[in-house]
Amino acid sequence: MKIKPTLNLTIRLILLITSLFTATLSFAGPGIKKAPAKQFYELVVYHVKDKSQEERVDKYLSEAFLPAVHRYGIKMTGVFKTLNIDTAADKKIYVLLTYHSLTEFHQISKQLSTDKTLAAQGKDYTDANFDNAPYIRKESILMESFSGMPILRKPQFSNAKSERIYELRSYESATEKLYHNKLSMFNDGNEMAIFDRIGSQAVFYGEVLAGSRMPNLMYMTTYSDKKSRDEHWVAFGSDPDWKKLSAMPEYQHNVAKVNIEFLVPAEYSDL
Repeated sequence: MKIKPTLNLTIRLILLITSLFTATLSFAGPGIKKAPAKQFYELVVYHVKDKSQEERVDKYLSEAFLPAVHRYGIKMTGVFKTLNIDTAADKKIYVLLTYHSLTEFHQISKQLSTDKTLAAQGKDYTDANFDNAPYIRKESILMESFSGMPILRKPQFSNAKSERIYELRSYESATEKLYHNKLSMFNDGNEMAIFDRIGSQAVFYGEVLAGSRMPNLMYMTTYSDKKSRDEHWVAFGSDPDWKKLSAMPEYQHNVAKVNIEFLVPAEYSDL
């Protein structure tokens, strides 16, 4: 029996497409990797008034909250405190959480609110009276990772956590257009590559999606100690690539306000 011409042509086209697809996969090989999906970050900030509140938040985070988020798959949770928190005017504890999607952020937030183990282990915090709260106030900042560094990185140090300096920077722009221009400076202008090259270990770079300061981006770089931090920033400021990039006309006036926080990681922090 003869195959009809149109059917024969269809079969030949299918075979050709299959062959081309197989050849493409073979050509790509194991060396071609799909770009990692961008992550979402939540930065929770506790403002505390004294040592007592600091210790209560510490106890809750270390004994109840971190074990809970670990159970839900968030393995790399950072906890950081204001440098010299005992004498600081604004005493803050930061918690950095990482999610694969906004859906996961919403789901885990809901699960934590009804987690009985968390409530029991953190009873002093969760059942605190209105006149004996464990903090002055609490805020939450939601971010999406930069395309140039879509995945959070854990810094590598050999010294004690108490000696390390984590620098959290917040860059506010005057307008949304200027904000996107600054993002382009990081991603397309390779500003992040300068930090990598001089040895400033970045933990994350995030576009702020929701927060009290908008439009805004935030990022965190880390150092073995304050002396190392200062040396790295001198190197950054004198770097030829940075001088060239910062002098480009298209990248002028894209940051209106810079806020810098020097932090130290808590002993129980994963980062």
